[in-house]
Amino acid sequence: MKRRQFLAAAGAGVLTVTLAGCSLVPVIPKRPTSTADDALGWIRHENGRYTLWLPSAEMGQQISAALQGLAAAELGVPPAQVHLQLPSTRHIARVRATVGSASVQDFALPLARACATLREALAQGQTTGTLAARDIPASALRSLQARTGAAKEAAAAPGQLHALVTGQPLFAGDTRLPGLLYGRVLRAPMSAEITSRPQAWDETAARADPACVAVVQHPRLARMGSLGLGIVARTPSALDRIEAALAVQWQVEDGSAFEQAAIDERIDIDTHLRRGALQHRLRKDDLPTDTAWTLDLRMDVPLAAHAPIEPRSATAHWLAAADQGIALKVWAGTQDLFYMRDVLARQLGLDAERIEVQACRIGGGFGGRTLCTVELEAAVLAQAAGAPVKVQWSRAQEFAQGFQRPPSSHRVRARVHGGRITHWWHALASSHILFTPAAMPVWMQTLADLAGDSGVARGAHMPYDVPQQRIEFTAQRLPVHTGPWRGLGAGPNTLVVESAMDECARHVGADPLDWRLQHTTDARLAQVLRSAAAESRWSERPASDATTLRGRGIAGGIYKGVSYAAAVADVEVQRATGQVRVTALWCAHDCGLVLQPDGVRAQTEGNLVWCVGMVLHEQLPVARSGVAAASFADYPLPRMGDVPPLHVHLIDSSAPPTGAGETAMVAGAGAIANALRDANGVRFTRLPVRSADVLQALSARA
Repeated sequence: MKRRQFLAAAGAGVLTVTLAGCSLVPVIPKRPTSTADDALGWIRHENGRYTLWLPSAEMGQQISAALQGLAAAELGVPPAQVHLQLPSTRHIARVRATVGSASVQDFALPLARACATLREALAQGQTTGTLAARDIPASALRSLQARTGAAKEAAAAPGQLHALVTGQPLFAGDTRLPGLLYGRVLRAPMSAEITSRPQAWDETAARADPACVAVVQHPRLARMGSLGLGIVARTPSALDRIEAALAVQWQVEDGSAFEQAAIDERIDIDTHLRRGALQHRLRKDDLPTDTAWTLDLRMDVPLAAHAPIEPRSATAHWLAAADQGIALKVWAGTQDLFYMRDVLARQLGLDAERIEVQACRIGGGFGGRTLCTVELEAAVLAQAAGAPVKVQWSRAQEFAQGFQRPPSSHRVRARVHGGRITHWWHALASSHILFTPAAMPVWMQTLADLAGDSGVARGAHMPYDVPQQRIEFTAQRLPVHTGPWRGLGAGPNTLVVESAMDECARHVGADPLDWRLQHTTDARLAQVLRSAAAESRWSERPASDATTLRGRGIAGGIYKGVSYAAAVADVEVQRATGQVRVTALWCAHDCGLVLQPDGVRAQTEGNLVWCVGMVLHEQLPVARSGVAAASFADYPLPRMGDVPPLHVHLIDSSAPPTGAGETAMVAGAGAIANALRDANGVRFTRLPVRSADVLQALSARA
């Protein structure tokens, strides 16, 4: 059964099992394709004013500016005359989630057609009534024509910039309501994969605090195996006092404790290979049993967090039924408004039309704001307290209760013959991404595994021409929850592929750029590789000296089969301390037609910083049966001093827009890893690379 068929069957109720009146099947996200008629509900003209209800979540990727600029260009007005509004589920028809770097792909053409229809209607004097969108070809839409030079930059739209710099309330945490209370759900200090529940607590001591409003026990405060205990207070600062006074003791499932070693063992690729072929094969060419492998490379990428600047927040308010039939309104920074509404409807036993979810700007999503967490907590606590309640996660809760980028373990074997790679075998073990265990129970995930998690596989396909290939993977459920993370598997998988490509080039003494060009017939991939090389003056390799080793690396890739990126990195390694610093990054980026150049550059720069973190900084610690990070002090991120000059070159293209938000993940990390290999002559196979690792490698070489 294909994954699409499985999800459709589950959504249709075929696999639904009912127990005590509650479906055991989680809510399946609906991902409709928006039409131009749908888009006529996003753009409106009233009393001489244009309003654009943003169909995509805004989380810093500047989709608001991109769609505002597109609408203005099609309507023939300055961007400032198109007023942006963040919608609720009452304002627009259902749209797909903001995931996969697909907002421009999904929404640009329908919106352009809707705006053209509206423009023509107004030109003919029609100012009232209902419009039917015209099926105008993209080639006839003024907003989707390639622009160059000054015309491209002139198309820039402000988006929400003015609101941001003037401190207007855009984020969920900014919500203010009369009589607002503040809530928190306490959970056992361990992974939600482990069954835990509150066993004893001192409610008398908690209620002695005059700011304590309620201590809430409710079965809907369960998230996977973790049953929480809610508290509601009159002020945010009182929550810490009340939590301390409660002194909750937790009942935990026996024999469920784990440490980092349990995760490492579960995904160890060599253990899986000893058992035979892996569960899923992306490429199944027969490889000769007598193949002499030129390269046999093992690489391991650790668990990592989303680490958004804004920990998630939601406010819930139960309303009188007379208020236009809405019983519950929720303000949330979510990547999928309608999925939130569907989950709340299921959990609270309400008709979905009686719930309104209001979009708020997200302070960093990266795939992590796709599940219903604080939204349900706020709704349950607000119902118990009889007043609006805001739930604001702490930084520690954001680390411990969100899902993470799964760790992965890889083995790549390659044979080089006659100056080319003739055989390639990439096997990897990881944990689930699209079939996230943070939302999918074990029994359902077992069924889903029959199809294979395409998020785990993303980026594992080689972008290069090799005659004989075997690419296979397995996804193992881990005791910590994993799920979508910027680019899904594309970041780790292409890092490994590009590292192996570099090792093969070194084996035959080939230039890494020439080696890649020799192995591709994809003109767009070749173009970004050549462009990144030209921008960096590839042949001018930085020289080492008595105190500092210097190296240069290149990598490239294709994101989701439609967007292209290549990067060149320069690094320095201090011989005495082993300290590594990326000194420059160049990136060539081809995502088809670029609507908002500044936004695409910013997204590419953000990706490149994530790549610096992946190779040199980020590893989420696990201890005592859960995530051990409570603050950024426990989770190293690239600081400003770690970020090199970033040079982004956008390829002018008239191809349809594809995706920009995650594309550079396929290039930056590989370029940095290859530059580090070039500098010190050692391929680091376990990430992140720390100074102590470098010193040990240099000592071993000496």
